[in-house]
Parts: sequence; structure tokens; C-alpha cells
Amino acid sequence: MRTIRLGKTGITVPQNAFGALPIQRVSMDDAICLLRNAYDGGMRFFDTARAYSDSEEKVGKAFEGMRGKVFISSKTQATTREKFEEDLDTTLTNLKTDYIDIYQLHCAARCYNEDDEIYNALVEAKKQGKVRHIGITAHKIGVAEDIVKSGLYETLQFPFSYLASERDIRLAESCKEQDMGFIAMKGLSGGLLTDSAACMAFMSQFDVLPIWGIQRQTELDEWLSFFENEVTMTDDMKTVIDRDRNELLGEFCRGCGYCMPCTVDITINQCARMSQMIRRAPSQNWLTDHWQQEMLKIESCVECGICKTRCPYELDIPELLKKNLKDYKEILEGKEI
Repeated sequence: MRTIRLGKTGITVPQNAFGALPIQRVSMDDAICLLRNAYDGGMRFFDTARAYSDSEEKVGKAFEGMRGKVFISSKTQATTREKFEEDLDTTLTNLKTDYIDIYQLHCAARCYNEDDEIYNALVEAKKQGKVRHIGITAHKIGVAEDIVKSGLYETLQFPFSYLASERDIRLAESCKEQDMGFIAMKGLSGGLLTDSAACMAFMSQFDVLPIWGIQRQTELDEWLSFFENEVTMTDDMKTVIDRDRNELLGEFCRGCGYCMPCTVDITINQCARMSQMIRRAPSQNWLTDHWQQEMLKIESCVECGICKTRCPYELDIPELLKKNLKDYKEILEGKEI
């Protein structure tokens, strides 16, 4: 397994890390078991956030008594000093630690700089020793590019998968040139990519640290298998990647959920990408009575536009929902998938 140094932080870990967003959906015992199995299998970097409900608490419980053996990053969506300090104290308590290896401003709308109290609060937390390194996450490429150019942060977390554009790849290369750590989120593009070996082989070509969102032991086993059987890009993998890029590039929902909740209770982060999911997973999973009812909720959309203002990818969500519903109804009527 290749190792990655996260730029000037000096943090060096295997290029195979644990994204702890999904463990908010499982019990405390199951989460602890997953996290410890990940450590035993070779993972050393674990990413969580205040926004992930009880994920921090589960990470803290799992690694209590072995803090120095793992690297933990967390995040805050605070935009004021007061909220930042509140979040930081809560995170430290949840993680049962007196420091965070990387503390990140979460889903930044722009590059916060020395004129912003939130950036200065982050720097002050590092001076106090509560935070060892400062980072930031972004979803918009222009914001991410501004962040790299600023030289103010030690790490950038940004969506990166084999659906990456040339501009995305240049961003990763710019981070390397600036000695800035690049943490790659959404390596499976919200579950649309299903070939883990191809995903891992793609990541291995770059100086990035992928954090795989893991919820089940079967998922963890796939990622841990690469510690024993290192993957490199093959012609077969290139074929898979080319096929997926042809099918998926363009306007598509990554399922991040930032658009939620919907004012009329549409499950946007699944319904807006149903056309892809129904073709890339066992279709019967998405043709149940439950999902038929969920999709029909799209007919009640009032096009308030709130979801559009929240979407980090600036998608026209109401239009995307309509397209997916039309396709879904045609599938129910017998259209070949």
C-alpha cells in the first residue's frame, strides 16, 4: 500500500482512509467494531465532522486510550468565532482528546482569509494546541482554486474520483506543487461508482488521500483487501472508467444531501439521481413500493428553489427531479433499463 504525506502537515499515512459520515447510521457498538477493524486492517486516518450527528462520539469511543496511534480530522460549519469555539470544544469532548490532528472549515462558500474572524479563530486554536493543522473543505472548483492560491491552509478536502475533470486534476497537482495536503472525498461519487479496484487504482496515480465512506463490514473488507493486494491501473480498469465517464459525466447528483430537507418532503438526494442508481445497482432495490411512493412525491414539488440555493454543485434540482421522475415512470411501464 502506497503512503501519502499530507503536504506540510507532515502527516504520513497509507493511501486508504476511513470516511466516518456513514457510521452515524449504525449503532454505537457496530460503529466501534468497524472503526477498530479498520485500524487493525491498516487504516490510520479517520475523517469525521460536527455535522455528522454522533459520528464524532463513535470515533472518540473507538479510539479511547489509543489516541496517539491514529490521525483524526474533523470539521465545523461555524462562520463566527463564538460558534467555532463552541463546536471545537464539543468536538474535543466527543473525540475524548485534547487535540485534533486536522480541523477544517466545512463546505466553505469562499476562501476565508485573515480578514475573517472564522479564519483567525482557526489559527488561534492551532496556537493553543487544540488543533495541530488547519484545513478547509469545498465543493466548488473555483472556491477550491482560490483556497490553494491563498496559501493559508495546510489541507484541502475536495470531491475527487475517476469522474474528475481536467480542472479537478490540475487542482490536485496544484496542491502537490504548493505542498498542500489533498483529502479526496466522494471517491465513489455518492455511490454511483461500484468498482472499488478501479477507484483505488485511479487514486493511486495522484498524491491524494481518499476517505472512503464506510457503513458495513463488507464495504470495509473491500478497502482493506488492497493492503494485501495492491492495485495498479490495468486496461480492464481503464475500460470500466471510460464506460462510467461516458455514462455519468455532466449534470448529475452526487447524493451529498446538502439540499435537504425538502419543504414537501421529497428525498432529493436519492430521487434526483434515480436514473443512475436504478441502472447501477440491483434495479429491484429501487422499484419497491417505498421508492415508487418517494418518487411520486416529486409531483408535489412547488419549485420553491431552496434546494438550488443549498446545492454545492449549483444543480437545477427541480428540473433534475422532473427528468428522473419521467424516466422512472417509463421504466415502470416497461422501458428497458
